[in-house]
Amino acid sequence: MVNEIVSTIGQKCKRCYSCVRECPAIAIRVENGQAVVIQERCISCGHCVKVCSQNAKQIYCDTERLLKEIIPNYETYAIVAPSFAASFGEYYKKLPAALRRMGFSKIIETAFGADLISSSYEKIIDQIDKEVIISSPCPAIYNYIEKYFTELVPNLAKVVSPMIALGKYLKDNYGNNIKIVFIGPCVAKKSEYTDNDVAGNVDAVLTFTELKDVFESLNICLAELENSTFDPPYSFMGKSYPLPGGLLKTAQISSDVLDKKIIVVEGKDKVQEIIEDISSGKIKSKFIDILFCEGCISGPAIDTGLNYYSRREKIINYIDESIHQCDKNVWKSELFNSRGMNFSRQFTAKSQRRPMPTDEKIKEILARTKKYDVSDELNCGACGYKTCREYAVAIGKGLAEEEMCLPFLIEELEDAYRELKLTQEQLHSAEKLASIGQLAAGIAHEINNPLGTILLYSSMLKKGIEKCKSAKSISDDLSLIISETNRCRDIVSNLLNFARQGKLKITLFQLQNIINEILRPIKHNPNNKILVNTIDEINGLMIEGDADQLKQVLINIISNSCEAMEETNKKYLTIKTVKNGNNVVIEISDTGCGIPAENISKLFTPFFTTKKIGKGTGLGLAISYGIIKMHRGDIRIESQKEEGSKVIITIPVKNKSMQAIMN
Repeated sequence: MVNEIVSTIGQKCKRCYSCVRECPAIAIRVENGQAVVIQERCISCGHCVKVCSQNAKQIYCDTERLLKEIIPNYETYAIVAPSFAASFGEYYKKLPAALRRMGFSKIIETAFGADLISSSYEKIIDQIDKEVIISSPCPAIYNYIEKYFTELVPNLAKVVSPMIALGKYLKDNYGNNIKIVFIGPCVAKKSEYTDNDVAGNVDAVLTFTELKDVFESLNICLAELENSTFDPPYSFMGKSYPLPGGLLKTAQISSDVLDKKIIVVEGKDKVQEIIEDISSGKIKSKFIDILFCEGCISGPAIDTGLNYYSRREKIINYIDESIHQCDKNVWKSELFNSRGMNFSRQFTAKSQRRPMPTDEKIKEILARTKKYDVSDELNCGACGYKTCREYAVAIGKGLAEEEMCLPFLIEELEDAYRELKLTQEQLHSAEKLASIGQLAAGIAHEINNPLGTILLYSSMLKKGIEKCKSAKSISDDLSLIISETNRCRDIVSNLLNFARQGKLKITLFQLQNIINEILRPIKHNPNNKILVNTIDEINGLMIEGDADQLKQVLINIISNSCEAMEETNKKYLTIKTVKNGNNVVIEISDTGCGIPAENISKLFTPFFTTKKIGKGTGLGLAISYGIIKMHRGDIRIESQKEEGSKVIITIPVKNKSMQAIMN
């Protein structure tokens, strides 16, 4: 058997999921963005070929073998499906001549094969008792049932298709040495002719699309050829097989719309519905005439721009033109002479159903794509499945991947974009801080020396005049000079600390111990009226880092939180520590005055402060930012005016990359 009837051309597949959406057997799995056909599940219906706008689906082709091995070495007969009149349009009468030019010995209508098996269906319908019988000329139908509704395999009519019947007839009459090539609009025929139960009756299958490619490669132009006729045996009503209900017409069986015993079904969606209904016992009719396409005139390789009704009209016109050319007595004689031939066949269950995932598993899969509730299930169909639940079931069965969910991907991309934007902002801030740090180092060095001199001589003068009571005002002025000089020295010290960031003294320590040490004076100060709440979820976890510098960060932030609550009625300070993967997250929340939204992006900029004059230098958060970044961590602030602030610090528990910046 041919291993791959339909496969994907990887470089052409564009992740549109049209084939996934149309595949009735869920036989297409997206792997790394490519829609891969799962061969053992494929029923060869060809719907994925029809809907692929990128021509990314390829069909197994017998053309090379036909032209290089079969025709040159054997007497070869072409049997042509009756829908050829719709595919070749105005030139359909020239088709036999074109096929003879290719090298075929005889050109015969497959419709005679339909006439051969009509009596078999008459007998089946006459003998129907309680069991529902499903017609079997369409290989996509019985492939579907054999693989996914194995309980209905016994319900399939045990009759070969017209193609196999004619192949059997021709080899019985002209010898087994001849080669038979079927030409038609059906992809599934390529799986049928190699089916073990009927193998050997047909030797190759060409689609109308492939035949037109051959004509082009051999420079065979239909327009330049004369009209020609088919070779005998000639067909009668078998010509109607490509139309819905054609089987019944050929077998002279009534298909009145009010007939309860017979149902005619065509088209993928209707086929799926009725097979499910038969399986569940909802259908009481006795015979189901069923085709996966809307008649063979809608086969995936019909290869014509005509719409359904135009194609139908072409076939009906062809039947009207050719039906009277058949000598009915000769036709009856040929059927009578073949009465002893065996046109029965067997079907085999080949189940491809996979176990249904549990409800818990389905919920887990949905949750991974952020669908936690029914209201989250958009059922948009972008993934190729009708509902989010069907999509989750397919993932659970190993037939889909999570990246197929478009809304989930868009949300992930939005998150990634936000993270990228934040990273870009942080990088910009880091570059700006580095430049300021270099400038600050030079300024601090130059200012530090004169400040030292001012402080020294101010102190000496102050001591010299303190003994003189009349110089009290001078002493106060000198005290102010000393105070302001000390303030300048603190600024310079902070500038130097800011500028010298680049070295860490890494030790192993308990983070919670440092937090408790900082909070102790706050908890025991009766004047500040701050209620402190600590939530420790790291349970004495040891981390690697520069304990002194991290302590400075926490002091800066906790001090800011306390100062922000000076004028608020509710004074709650909460410090929460949790472990998140390989990181420790410290959340410092307060109920202070909050920070205006327009100031959030400026908080880590040196010398920016919202405190009153003389209360802060605007370097505390800038220094804290640098220390955290040196620890390969992250620091961010969430705040709303009059509602408080939350500082979120993330630092690695252990980070080998810090070894490069250790003392």
